[in-house]
Formats: sequence, structure tokens, C-alpha cells
Amino acid sequence: MYSSRVQLRYNFRLYPTPGQQQSLARAFGCARVVFNDALRARQEAHAAGLQYPSDGELSKQVITRAKKTSERAWLGEVSAVVLQQALADLNTAYRNFFASLSGTRKGRGAALPKFRSRKDRRQAIRFTRNARFKVTPGGKLRLPKIGDVRVRWSRDLPSEPSSVAVIKDAAGRYFASFVVEVPGDPLPQVAVEVGIDLGLTHFAVLSDGRKITSPKFLRRAERRLRKAQQALSRKQKGSKNRRKAAARVARMHARVADARRDHHHKLSTQLIRENQAVYVENLAVNGLVRTRLAKSVHDAGWGRFLVMLEYKAQRYGRSFARVDRWFPSSKLCGACGAVADSMPLNTREWTCACGTVHDRDVNAAKNILAAGRADRLNAWGGTVRPPVQGGRTQRNRKPQKCRTRGTG
Repeated sequence: MYSSRVQLRYNFRLYPTPGQQQSLARAFGCARVVFNDALRARQEAHAAGLQYPSDGELSKQVITRAKKTSERAWLGEVSAVVLQQALADLNTAYRNFFASLSGTRKGRGAALPKFRSRKDRRQAIRFTRNARFKVTPGGKLRLPKIGDVRVRWSRDLPSEPSSVAVIKDAAGRYFASFVVEVPGDPLPQVAVEVGIDLGLTHFAVLSDGRKITSPKFLRRAERRLRKAQQALSRKQKGSKNRRKAAARVARMHARVADARRDHHHKLSTQLIRENQAVYVENLAVNGLVRTRLAKSVHDAGWGRFLVMLEYKAQRYGRSFARVDRWFPSSKLCGACGAVADSMPLNTREWTCACGTVHDRDVNAAKNILAAGRADRLNAWGGTVRPPVQGGRTQRNRKPQKCRTRGTG
């Protein structure tokens, strides 16, 4: 559904000086300590059978009063907003957990928050408008108690950001992630719609017959990664050489992730520009990553790709919908509506009893397109999708175990 205003994140590379890196490391550590102290206070209250401390009481205990003690006096060396945002992260984690218990939260269930580790190679802090961060006329990012940090601007910010997160990734790179609200930019309407069947042999097969080759970025880098991991395992724990080897492995993984993200952005933008409506299958990715295909599923990155399609459709005035994962897109004959009894993954082409010869993936994409259109008409008051021949509809079939259909 089109929205006139959309919240987006704009990420830019930061290049802090050595002194600013030390200030950022101090801020990362203070935020982690406040988060852990607050979590410990809540756990102790729960163990004692007491109510959880309120947000205000927690803030006084782990920030205001803690600064006056000799053990936590150094908390005053960083911006207070950073510490308050660490508490906000803990509160959000608890809200998500209790919402999962009550069933009011959609998606995967959220677990109880865990203590943050200083050994985690990815660190992040967040500044809101209260911190009075700003972009200077010279193009630097001014952060309280850190200074003016050099930014590599790849594009202009479309509006005033509401917050900025400073992130240090596992590869040692620094990024500024701005949250901005941008106006919707509807594209001219087109008469083309597309169904997409995601897979591993081909990353995506479209209902018009096009097949997008799977780049397999992780598989292509696997040999170099294996050697780097072996070199890391031979280094003595706690040594400088081990830290260097770990950083090298992290940089290699970062290059793989960057290449995959770039591919997803380009393909999702192309599909949204070319089609008025995009329909995909609602794959059970969380189940598929627990199968023998786990590495290939992770390498494909379907989940991130679908998120990109969804928010870009919202921004540019396109339609996006997910078809029920139990819809038999691969086994359903697009010509007569009959459903095959079985369809092993190694079957790439099959012939229906009506005589129609199907390419498995192209047929699935066409069926996804037809199902998406039918569901959209149903939502607008149209006719209900007719049941497929030879079996139940996906609406009234009994729950089954997670299948790996659609991965080929």
C-alpha cells in the first residue's frame, strides 16, 4: 500500500581519527555497562519476587546515582543520551519478549534479553535529537563528547534526521546510520505485474520466463575463507596475531555481505520500477536454514531481498503481496489446474496429464502471479479463488511439517 511518508535508514561510512576512535570505544563500553547493569537489576528483582523497577527508577539507579560512585564515575565521560538509549534498547527487548508471550507480536518469538559482551566485534550507540548532533557546514558529523567526524557522503540526506546510530562492524569499519522520513515518490503506472519464484539453482525466476542467475557470493569466496579460518585457528588465543587474523576473516565476510546487499538492491529496484505489482511466495526461511540446504539458503539472502521489495513498493506506489507458503505453486498445472502427487527437487521439468510440458520454476512463478492476483481481488471484494483440482485449497489444508519446496 502506498504511503505519503516513509521512514528509511541512510548509511554512510565514517572515518574517525585515532582519538575519536578511543572516544567511541569509551561510549560503546559505557552503553554496554549501563545495559548490563539495568538487566542485572531487573533479573535480581524478578528473582526476589519483586516488581520490575520502573524506567525512571532504573535510570536513577544505573546512571544518575552510579555516576557518583567511584566504580562508575567514568560514565560521566560520555553523552547522557547514549546511556539513556541503552536503557531504551533494554526496555524494547523486554516489551518484545512479553508481547511474544501474549501472542500480540507478529513474526518470530523474541527471547529474554541477554548481557552484552565486550568481546562482541560489533558495537553500536545511538544519538537522538536531544543529543544535538548535527552535520557541520564542512560536511562532518558533530557528535557530543566525540567531536567532528569525517563522513564519506554518497548522497544527500533528504530531510532532517531524527536519530543517528554510530556502528562499528566486525571488520573494524565505522558507519553512521541516519533515520530520516522521506516523502513517497510514486512511479508512473505500468500494466505489467510479475510473480517471483525464489530458488537456489536460480536466485529468482519470473512469471515472464526470465531467470536471474544466483550469484552465490559465499560459495565463490569459500576457498579463501576456509584458508583464512584455518590460519585463525592456528593463532594463539589472546595474541595480536590472532586479532589480526580475526579481523582478516571479518573483512572477507564483510565483502561477501556487501556484494550480496548490492545485488539485492539493484535487482529489487529493477523489479519495482518495471512492474505495477510484485507477488512472491511466503517461504519459511527459518525452517529452511535448519536443513541440509542451510548454507545455500543463507548465501541467497531471501529474507533481506523480500524486505527490500516490500519497502520499495511502499515508497514508489507499487503493490507487493506474499502468497501462502502452502500454495502448491510447483505442483499445480497452470493450464488445467491439476495438482501432481509429488514433485522431488531434482525434477526441473514435468508433463501434466493434460499434455502440457512445464518448466518447474517458470510454472511456479506463473502460479504465484495468478494466486497473488486472486488474493488481491478477494481483498477488494472480488470472487474467491477456486479450489485446485485433486486436493484441498491452501486455506483449509491441515498443518504439516516445514517443507523445502521452492528452494530449487
